[in-house]
Amino acid sequence: MPIQSKPISSLTRRAFGVSLCAVGALLAGAALPAAADTFPSKPITVIVPFPPGGSGDALMRTLGLAAAADLGQPVVIMHKPGGGAVTGTASLTQNVPADGYTLALMHNSVIRHPLLQKVSWDPLADFTYVMGLVSLSTIVTVRADAPWKSIQELLADAKARPGAISYGNVGAASANRIAGEQLARAAGGQFNMIPFKGGAEAVTAVLGGHLDVYGDPGVGPVAISGKLRVLASLTDQRLKRFPNVPTAKEAGYNVAVYSPFGVVGPKGMDPAVVARLQNAFRKATADPAYQKVLEDYDLQPFLMSADEYRKYAAEQFAREKVLLPQLGFKPE
Repeated sequence: MPIQSKPISSLTRRAFGVSLCAVGALLAGAALPAAADTFPSKPITVIVPFPPGGSGDALMRTLGLAAAADLGQPVVIMHKPGGGAVTGTASLTQNVPADGYTLALMHNSVIRHPLLQKVSWDPLADFTYVMGLVSLSTIVTVRADAPWKSIQELLADAKARPGAISYGNVGAASANRIAGEQLARAAGGQFNMIPFKGGAEAVTAVLGGHLDVYGDPGVGPVAISGKLRVLASLTDQRLKRFPNVPTAKEAGYNVAVYSPFGVVGPKGMDPAVVARLQNAFRKATADPAYQKVLEDYDLQPFLMSADEYRKYAAEQFAREKVLLPQLGFKPE
């Protein structure tokens, strides 16, 4: 394996084929340790496809701070919101060097996006999957003084007044948009779906009375403060922080939504660099500050190796390909 992180061109291989064969054994023995030992030699940037202030921001900020101690270099957070929180992560496919110094937070909206819109990249071929981190636990919330006291009341109203109740989502094909559509379909109703750039913006809209409902993993801290009423969790079990809040399944609606966050890089990254990053991030997940973020935002550990995460993405893509048409989503 060559020491360079970028692949050697076919012309270079032909020109120096004899030399490479002559020293092949030496290179094979030295390349992997050299790559692992010299990386990183400068700060690492992680693109977060959400605005500041949400669960993705808090997650990567605390993880990056903890990982920096092991990596010996700062981990810099760069926010690139837009495109339903897809644009930032997808920017890795636009001629970004596969040297491990530019990474991004990945979520399932990126995986499903090509099923809904024509894009120039493939989520299964154009990223290097580094590791899975957490699974989001979605809760359905309304303002504390809203008229709906339960998920049953909310969905009954959505059925009686289809399209009259606004339901916020981050992106046209986000997990919380799909969750809202699944809930409405389960009750025979319909919400008026309103897109936002990020969770913090949507929560502000709910608190200000401009949005009726917001279902998202990142609203736990506001709900604990008493400013929001939690009607249900879209999980298989009740959340520890909201033991008195029923799951949608308990309320009679067979809806549970899980959407992992993970770290990816541009395609073609050196496996030694991937392993170095994976090991540093995995160690960082034990940091108390990171664990506190998981608690604050109701995030469930969902650690996956690079290979496991890549396999999960392929399986999720296949699931979404079946599910989306059933919910009425059509390619644009």
